[in-house]
Amino acid sequence: MKRVALAVAAIACAVGAAHAQNYPTKRITFVAPFAPGGGTDFIARVAATKLSETIGQPVIVDNRAGAGGTLGAEIGIKSAPDGYTFVLIAGSYSVNPSLYKLKFDPVNDIQPIIQLSQGPFLVVVHPSLPVKNVKELVAIARAKPDGLAYATSGAGSITHLATELFNEMAGIKMVHIPYKGTGPAITDTISGQTQVLFGGVATTLPQAKNGRLKAIAVTTGKRIDAAPEVPTVTESGVKGYEVILWHGLIGPKGIARPIVDRVNGDLNKILQNKDMQDKLAGDGVSAAGGTPEQFGALIKRDIDTWAKVVKRAGVKIE
Repeated sequence: MKRVALAVAAIACAVGAAHAQNYPTKRITFVAPFAPGGGTDFIARVAATKLSETIGQPVIVDNRAGAGGTLGAEIGIKSAPDGYTFVLIAGSYSVNPSLYKLKFDPVNDIQPIIQLSQGPFLVVVHPSLPVKNVKELVAIARAKPDGLAYATSGAGSITHLATELFNEMAGIKMVHIPYKGTGPAITDTISGQTQVLFGGVATTLPQAKNGRLKAIAVTTGKRIDAAPEVPTVTESGVKGYEVILWHGLIGPKGIARPIVDRVNGDLNKILQNKDMQDKLAGDGVSAAGGTPEQFGALIKRDIDTWAKVVKRAGVKIE
């Protein structure tokens, strides 16, 4: 039996290698689980364009929005594992298992391909709030429990959980005001209806530079080139806090390893290209890269992290 199993495995590897040698022979699809115009869609289109130029076949983006990104993820994950359908996921993918009843296993039903980008949330406050850093923000929040309101793009969003993790680690309680999208959340923070916001760099840094908001920290472990004067949350008061806003590519489980390695290798090279790095920087993030195994470990780690935050904070979606 052992010899038979080894023989079958050898044949499967040979078939996979042969398939990969001719790959790709047709159009490749990147399923983007969100509507056109957002950060996930932007990165999907940039990566698709560059991969198409490298791989010699069209790479299209298919937007399948709905249910917090779970609809599009399910479509991609349940597609044929032939290397022609992938899913462009964001950090919210690791939040969804704690909030939705998924029809797939977010770890065991996927084949991680590569982490494409990484970046911080920018912690911004209304200019009228008398704080210059995280330490002073925490002091005000402790002095006035429930006296500060923070805006997010929606209940159960990754911005919601990132702020709840901050609340927990800082030992404070700010009031959550959920909005239907990032735009309204930023608008009301600018107007002073809410005082605090954890937002993407591309959308919040311009508002900080023009004085409509005040940037006091970034959520990554290191400062960012786009705003080197802004300290990290850890160095300015809440030790150990780190939240990375990431995007990456996955596929359905069962894709032949030579194809996984081909797409991973091509995208790693693309991410080292200055033009690609400049495009990502324009969206407030930097190139990531790495192995499929490294990306898979990141997904699993974040799923575990956010599950604990959801449980402790009692986060629910309406």
